[in-house]
Amino acid sequence: MNVQTHPIPANPAFAGLDLLSSAVLLLDRQLRIRHCNPAAENLFSVSQRVCLGQPLEQLLGAPPTLVAALENALANRWSHTGHDIVVAKDHTEPIRLDCTVSPIEAGDASLLLEFRPIDQQLRVVREEQEAVQQRATQELIRNLAHEIKNPLGGIRGSAQLLDRELAGMENAPALREYTDVIIHEADRLQDLLHRLLSSHRAMQPAQISIHEILERVRRLILAEFSGVRVRRDYDTSLPDLTGDREQLIQALLNILRNAAQAMNGEGEIIVRTRALRQVTLAKKRYRLALELQIIDNGPGIPAEIRDRIFYPLVSGRQGGTGLGLALAQSFVQHHHGSIEAESVPGRTCFTLRLPLQ
Repeated sequence: MNVQTHPIPANPAFAGLDLLSSAVLLLDRQLRIRHCNPAAENLFSVSQRVCLGQPLEQLLGAPPTLVAALENALANRWSHTGHDIVVAKDHTEPIRLDCTVSPIEAGDASLLLEFRPIDQQLRVVREEQEAVQQRATQELIRNLAHEIKNPLGGIRGSAQLLDRELAGMENAPALREYTDVIIHEADRLQDLLHRLLSSHRAMQPAQISIHEILERVRRLILAEFSGVRVRRDYDTSLPDLTGDREQLIQALLNILRNAAQAMNGEGEIIVRTRALRQVTLAKKRYRLALELQIIDNGPGIPAEIRDRIFYPLVSGRQGGTGLGLALAQSFVQHHHGSIEAESVPGRTCFTLRLPLQ
C-alpha cells in the first residue's frame, strides 16, 4: 500500500454518494482516495479537501484485514468484506469497523469502500432501547407525580391550619416546630413534583445562538463554583438553531452543574462545539447538525450507575435528586437530538447532537 501522492481534483460525478448515510471512499488502482463523502469525513475526522489524492494508508494505516480485502477485490474483481477492522491511526481512540470493498469502473475510481462502524451500530440499538425505557419511566413518574400532588396539598393545608390553632397555646413554640417541618418538607416535595412535570410543557421554539446560551450558562457556573475553570473551544461559524431557549439553558446548566459538583467545585470543564454533516438523529437524516461536548476532569461516573444516569431519581451524589440529567435528556429529545455520556476516572464527556435545520 506504499504509493506516491499526487493531487487529484474532486469529481462532480461522485456527488450522489454525498447523500448516503454510510461512510464511502472511492480509490483508484494505486489506492489513492478519489472521493470521500460527508459521512466518511465525520467518521474519520478529515475533510475531503485534505484527503483527496492521498494514499489510503495515510488515512487509515494498514490494518491486515483491510489490506486483505483490498487485495482480494483488485485481484479477483469481486466484493469482499473485512470484519472488525481496528483503525487507530491519527485517532485518540480506535475505531472498530466492518468494510465492504467492491470493484467498480467509474472514471479513475476502481474500488468502492463502504464502512460500517460497529460501535455506531451498537449505539443506535442502545439509543432505541434507552428511548423506550425513558418514555416508560417518564410516564410512570408523571402519573405518580399527579397522584401525589393532590394529597400533598391537603397535608400542607392541614399543617397550616394546625399551626394557626397552636398559636394561642402555652407550649406552642415547641409544637409549631413540627408543623414547620411538615410545611417545609411539603414545599420541598411540591418543588420536586413541579420539576418532574416541567419536562412535559409545550416547547416555545425560536432562532437562537448556541454560543450565546453557552456563555450565559458559563457565567452562572463560574458565579456558583469559583474554583471551576470553564474552557471554551467554539466553532463560531455555526449557524443558529431552532429551539426552546429556556429548555436548552436548563439542559446545559444541569450537565455543567453536575460536572462541577462531581469535581467538588475544583477542576476544569471544556465546552466544545463542532459542525457535523449528514447525521442521522432520531431516525431522521439531517444535512447539518451541531455536536456539543462537555468534558470534565473529575472522578468519573460510578460504574454501577453508568448505564442508568439518564433515568429519573438515579444519582451518584449523596443528596442528589437524580433529576438533572433526566430532564436534560428529555429536553434534548424534544429538539430531536441525542445525548450520550462516556466516563472513565479523570475524564467524563457528555456529547449532545442537535439538528441545525
